[in-house]
Amino acid sequence: MKNLIYTFLVTVALLACNKIENKEVTNTVPELPAPIMPDKKLNVAFLIVDGVYNSELVAPMDILHHTVFHTEKGMSVFTVAPDSMMITSFEGLKITPDYSFLYDSLPNIDVLVVPSAEHSMDSDLENELLINFVKTTGGNAQYVMSLCDGAFVLAQAGLVNEKESTTFPSDIQRYKETFPQLTVHDGVSFVHDGKLITSVGGAKSYDPALYLSEILFGKKAAKGIAKGLVIDWNVEEIEFVRVQ
Repeated sequence: MKNLIYTFLVTVALLACNKIENKEVTNTVPELPAPIMPDKKLNVAFLIVDGVYNSELVAPMDILHHTVFHTEKGMSVFTVAPDSMMITSFEGLKITPDYSFLYDSLPNIDVLVVPSAEHSMDSDLENELLINFVKTTGGNAQYVMSLCDGAFVLAQAGLVNEKESTTFPSDIQRYKETFPQLTVHDGVSFVHDGKLITSVGGAKSYDPALYLSEILFGKKAAKGIAKGLVIDWNVEEIEFVRVQ
């Protein structure tokens, strides 16, 4: 009887170890390179249109703006819209754009961020002026980031061709159908491929911005930004894809 009990306990212990080992493999994240540490302040443009969603705009803007308090150079954030008319977010927030990409002379844009908007999957994709701005600006930027369905806009502009990406979870199937040539990931917070970072959006819109802060300015800066915004940040605990 004692031998049977001993055998049972050993078997349970081995199964538990196997589960732990499998979990460790599943949660393994790509090793990040040494931080880039830019030698100048980077200009970050947030593209806003009517119907932009608050979370996908405000979350990454909060993070990237706070870089100036945690590193020598940091980032300068501003909004860009088709014209200078007030933008109304999907939730009713009134925003006066800093620049019109049709009528103003814009600062050099190092990082282009495209938050999701109410019509990111339909009429915004038919707006040639908007798509051409994204294509040209994104093509020249050091990094391009989308939140939620902003990935549709980037894909329409050709910025996701031959790249891997993701979008809002419940819109992934539509994304695949609209752009069948793309490699699309499900079940992750964001995907980083070259200069392209695409995110599922929502509350996870903080993740790609903190990640970008870490690969640019280092872990200490990212941790400091997160602490200041009362966010528990550890890139090793985030499920994401980094294409080598």
